[in-house]
Amino acid sequence: MSAASGLHTSPVRVALVGAPNAGKTTLFNALTGASARVGNYPGVTVERRQGTLVGSAEPIEILDLPGTYALHGETPDEQVVTSVLAGEQAGERLPDALVVVVDATTLRRGLALVREALDRGLPTLIVATMIDEVKARGGQFDPMKLSRLTGVHVLGVVGHRGVGLDPLRRFLEDPQSWPAVVSDAAPTAEARFVWVDRVCDELQTESLRPDSRTDVLDRVLLHPVAGVAVFVAVMILLFQSIFAWAAPVMDSIDTGFAELGVLSRAVLPAGRLTDLWADGILAGVGSVVIFLPQIVILFTVLHFLQDVGYMSRAAFVVDRVMGWVGLQGRSFVPLLSCYACAVPGIMAARTIASPRERLATILVAPFMTCSARLPVYTLLIAAFVPATPVLGLGLQGLVMFGLYALGAFTAFASAALLNRTLLKGSVSVFYMELPPYRLPTAKLIGRQVWESASAFLKRAGTIILIASIVLWGLLTFPSAPIDPSLTPSQQASADLEASMAGRVGHAIEPAIAPLGFDWKIGIGLLASLAAREVIVSTLAQIYAVGDEQDFAGLRTALVNDVDPRTGAPAFTLPTALSLLVFFVFALQCTSTIAIMARETGSWRWPALAFGYMLSLAWVGSFVTYHLARAFA
Repeated sequence: MSAASGLHTSPVRVALVGAPNAGKTTLFNALTGASARVGNYPGVTVERRQGTLVGSAEPIEILDLPGTYALHGETPDEQVVTSVLAGEQAGERLPDALVVVVDATTLRRGLALVREALDRGLPTLIVATMIDEVKARGGQFDPMKLSRLTGVHVLGVVGHRGVGLDPLRRFLEDPQSWPAVVSDAAPTAEARFVWVDRVCDELQTESLRPDSRTDVLDRVLLHPVAGVAVFVAVMILLFQSIFAWAAPVMDSIDTGFAELGVLSRAVLPAGRLTDLWADGILAGVGSVVIFLPQIVILFTVLHFLQDVGYMSRAAFVVDRVMGWVGLQGRSFVPLLSCYACAVPGIMAARTIASPRERLATILVAPFMTCSARLPVYTLLIAAFVPATPVLGLGLQGLVMFGLYALGAFTAFASAALLNRTLLKGSVSVFYMELPPYRLPTAKLIGRQVWESASAFLKRAGTIILIASIVLWGLLTFPSAPIDPSLTPSQQASADLEASMAGRVGHAIEPAIAPLGFDWKIGIGLLASLAAREVIVSTLAQIYAVGDEQDFAGLRTALVNDVDPRTGAPAFTLPTALSLLVFFVFALQCTSTIAIMARETGSWRWPALAFGYMLSLAWVGSFVTYHLARAFA
C-alpha cells in the first residue's frame, strides 16, 4: 500500500459505481466473497453493500452502491449514490477512490456515467465487463486505447468466470496510486455527450454485430399477445413443479420428523420438557421445515428467470396493464420481488421516481404472494384439493396458480382504487434497459438459492422457534381439572380448551365463525400476525397436544378432525378455501408493517393497509365459504 494510504486512520474505501445490469454486484461478490443478490433488472441493490477485499494484506473496504444511470438521479436509490459521492450521506465518509463498472457491449451508455465520475476528481478505475460477449459478437475491446482517451486505468473482466480479477485485486490494493482526472469543461449534459461521442468514434463501438438471439426471442416475449401467453405458461409450470417435484422430498422430511417425535417419546422421560420438545419444538418447527423443498424450487425458478434476463421483458409486457391501474412497468419489478418477500419488494420501490406511484406500489405490495404464504397454501391444497388432472394439468397446481393470480389481481385493482381516490395523478413515462439474455452459471444460481433457503430456515430457527415455545406454553397452561370419566384423548382436548390460548380462541370464535373457522383456527390466525407461516406450526402443535401418540402428520389430522359437539368434520373443503382466501388478502406480517412505516415515513399508511386488507380478507372469506357450501 502506498505511503499516502497510511494517512488514513480507517481502512481505504473504494466505491463501485455502475448502471443496472452492468455486472457491478457480480464483481462485488467475486472481490469480497459476499453473497449479495444479483439480478438482471434495476433496483436489486437498493442499498449500498459493504465488504472487504479478499486476499489483501491490509483491509480494503469495497462499497457496492445502488445501480444508477447518472450521478444526478431522481429516484431515492440514485440519490443515495449522489450523496455518498458528494460526502453528504449521513454516516458515510467520502470514498477514497471509485471503480466505474461499464458493460463493454453497451459502452456508449456507460461512458456518460464514466464522464460524471471523472468529474468528481477522485482516483478512478474503469472496469469493463462482458468482454467475452464483445468478442463473440465480432467486436474488439481495447482497454489501452480507452485508458488513453479517459486518462485513467482500464481493465476488462468477466466477473462470473473470474477472468481479469487478479489484476483488478492488485489495483485495488493501492487505490491511492490511481490517476484522478480534473475536467476543464463545465459539467453540462451537452458537454458530456460530446465527449462520449468522441470516445466512441475513436473506439469504433458500433462495430458489434447485432445480438440476433436476443432479437428473435424478444419478438415473441415482448409481443402484446404472445408475451402474455408465455408469462402465464411460465407461472403455471412453476406452480405445477412446486407440487410435482417437491412431493417426494417433502414426504421424506415429514417422515423423518415423525420418526424423531416417536423416538423422542421413547427415549426421553415423560414430563413437561419432553412435551415441550415433541409437541412444541418438533411439531412447530418441523411443520414449517418440511416445505423447504418447495421454497427451493420457487427460488430456483425465480432467480433463473431474473438472471437470464426474462423478468425485465415481463415488466414491459405488463406495462400496459399497469397503466390501466395508474402504475407503470417499473412498479412490476418490486411487486415481482414480493413473491420472495414483501420487505425487499417494498424497499425496491425506491427505484420508482414518482412519489405517488412509489407510495401506491408500497401499499399494494403485500397482496403479492410471498414465500411465507406458500406453506399455508401447500398444506391446505394438499389436504383438501384432489390431485386430479384438468386439461392435462394437475388441479392442485392450478389452484395454487389461481391463488397467486388472485393476489396479483387484487393488488392491481387496489392500485386502481388508490389512484382514483387518495393518490390521484397521471402515470409517469416508463423506461427500462433490457439486458441481453445470459445463461447464469450453476454456481451463481446455487448461491442465490442457498441465500434464500437460508433466510427461510433462519426464520424457522428464530421466529417460528420462539413462537412455537410461547404457543406451547399458552396451549398447555392452565389445564382442566382431571376427570376420571374421560379418556386420555378427551382429557387432552379438555386441557386444550381450558388453556390460555383455547380461551382466547373461543373468545374470538363468534367473529370468525361466519367464515367457517373454529376456535382452533382463530388461535392460528392470531399467532400468524407475527409471520404468516406461524399458523402451520400453531395448528401442528394444537393437534400434537390433542393426541400424544398421533404422528400421522398435520394434513391427516386436519382431514380427520371432528367437532365434538356435532360429530361433523371440523375442517372441510369450504373451510380450507375460505382460509386460503383469507391468507390471500390479510396483512399478517409485522416485518412488512414496520418496513411500510419506514419507507412511507408514517404509521398512517401501514395502518390503512392493515385495516383495508383485513376487511377485504373477512368479506372475501365469508363469500368464499358460503359459495363453496352452496355448491358442495
